[in-house]
Amino acid sequence: MRGLKIIFWTLWRIWFYVLMAIPILVMFPFLVLSILTESGYPYFFKMARIWAKIILFGMGFYYKIDKNQGLKWDSSYMIVANHTSMVDIMLMLAAIRNPFVFVGKKELSKIPLFGFFYKRTCILVDRSCSKSRMEVFNRAQKRINQGLSICIFPEGGVPDNESVILDTFKDGAFRLAIEHQIPIVPITFADNKKRFSYTFFSGSPGLMRVKIHSHVETLGKKGVDRKEIREEVREIIYSQLIVFDKTKKYNLYQSIIQ
Repeated sequence: MRGLKIIFWTLWRIWFYVLMAIPILVMFPFLVLSILTESGYPYFFKMARIWAKIILFGMGFYYKIDKNQGLKWDSSYMIVANHTSMVDIMLMLAAIRNPFVFVGKKELSKIPLFGFFYKRTCILVDRSCSKSRMEVFNRAQKRINQGLSICIFPEGGVPDNESVILDTFKDGAFRLAIEHQIPIVPITFADNKKRFSYTFFSGSPGLMRVKIHSHVETLGKKGVDRKEIREEVREIIYSQLIVFDKTKKYNLYQSIIQ
């Protein structure tokens, strides 16, 4: 039985990368045209959402979104979420319709084909370089000024220890939100670690729950308020993860007693 699972996981993981490549190859000319100018980004974003949904459904994932508050089309936001899986990128694209730009780690630009567009459309950061972090801040400011939203995973990466529920948050997202007086949109991903973690022999198709929380306003806030807002947002996401975990255990208990 263990041998069959290993075969399944191996083929399934390979299929994930095949799924990443197929839509890019099909849409390649249109994707290239959309990144030639900054004004073409909204068109690129629409195709990126199609790409993300193909991957999610092709992997056997289906998602359920619970939304406390919607996003206005004519506003910019700072979108933040917990980070546990590579499919966080795809699920974020599927869940949010407003065009946004990812701030992500530089290493992903090395993935063949995907990396070509990733490094031309996202804001890349080398977390070991202070100069790179400052450049990220400047590029994000430019995108916000263009009317786009920014998406940052404030943990700064996926925790090496998968038992960690939610790592500490870095300041960058909250500095930018306060600087531009834009609302912060906390989002909780409940099942991504279980469905598709970075552990190779793990995961399974199934439900991915998404909670889009009420916005945390930054209007009138100053730099000295950054830590308070950062911890407020982290507590919102952490508390929801605990709620999701209790719900999962309750549903499991109900299925057993029935």
